[in-house]
Amino acid sequence: MKIAIVCYPTFGGSGVVATELGIELSHRGHEIHFITYRQPVRLSTLNPLVHYHEVVVPEYPLFHYQPYELALSSKMVDTVKQYGIELVHVHYAIPHAYAGYMAQQMLKAEGIFVPMVTTLHGTDITLVGNHPHYKTAVSFSINHSDVVTSVSQSLKEDTYKLFPVEKEIHVIPNFIELKEVPQTGAFACARSNLAPSGTFIVTHISNFRQVKRIPDVVDVFYDIQKQVPARLLMVGDGPERVKAEERCHELGIANKVLFLGNSSEIDTILRFSDLFLLPSETESFGLAALEAMAWSVPVISSNTGGLPEVNEHGVSGFLSSVGDVHQMAEYAISLLKNPEMLQRFRKGAREVAARYEIQRILPQYEAVYQLALNQQKSLQAIDS
Repeated sequence: MKIAIVCYPTFGGSGVVATELGIELSHRGHEIHFITYRQPVRLSTLNPLVHYHEVVVPEYPLFHYQPYELALSSKMVDTVKQYGIELVHVHYAIPHAYAGYMAQQMLKAEGIFVPMVTTLHGTDITLVGNHPHYKTAVSFSINHSDVVTSVSQSLKEDTYKLFPVEKEIHVIPNFIELKEVPQTGAFACARSNLAPSGTFIVTHISNFRQVKRIPDVVDVFYDIQKQVPARLLMVGDGPERVKAEERCHELGIANKVLFLGNSSEIDTILRFSDLFLLPSETESFGLAALEAMAWSVPVISSNTGGLPEVNEHGVSGFLSSVGDVHQMAEYAISLLKNPEMLQRFRKGAREVAARYEIQRILPQYEAVYQLALNQQKSLQAIDS
């Protein structure tokens, strides 16, 4: 199958999911065409079945904001026609599904019918999409997609609650690739670069937006380090980073916290980690938590959104109410002080993550692709 994937090329969850999905689909023989404004972070185009098409937005003094949706829909049309694309998979309702619908209409005018699958990731629904200025466009885009998926049951329910959506939404969770890495002396040596021997490594990875409750990460760690020797790794970047750095200085723990910025070495960092913190205000899924669990790292998280679907309380980690930093710290300390308990939770984290292994999830996407193609054929038969 020839599939076009439209996504954001960023470090964030949806971009990573879309990229990994496309790569794995190519391994199953599908021809994948990524359409976006920059090559996705984790994408290598050395694979002959993977192609990247850049969306170029010309700058004109007339436009205060450059019309990305217009350039994107035009690029989608050109790519479909040039490469014989059979299906378009867009990640995010806006602007991607909106641009996808416009592309479909332009193609239909030339007698070309290509179905569109839209995957909802969270921000397009709960934050940006729910803004009054966008709500109508988001509802329209979802209802005019051929097939719609969401990354969690929680996000599906939020979509129906927030928008007048009539389409059936298929829940297909995010996924992970489980990797085996031998624990060698070199591993211990490399780990010592981040923390002295006998010191626990606590990690947080995000885009440092307000919704991630970055100050809570620092406050939880503050309680942890009072009870056990520990270092905090803060991975990522964003508007809350400066506040977090200032908070570390206020609490006198700046020498125990490393701000690593955006990193392409996430796997290595998680291999070194003993515990992962994710106290978010809301998470549609919690991909960062799943990535940690895949490396046998227990997760202390809030119990909001899709997180309870991913982080199994008492097995892969612990769940607390949003903002309850003291309970989160208590859970963390209880794990780090008890080696047998920590080892049990490490094993549990890995076992829960295995449920989301990519080879288990991939067939679900292939099934909705086939559903979209079959629906398109039925509509064409009716029209003819």
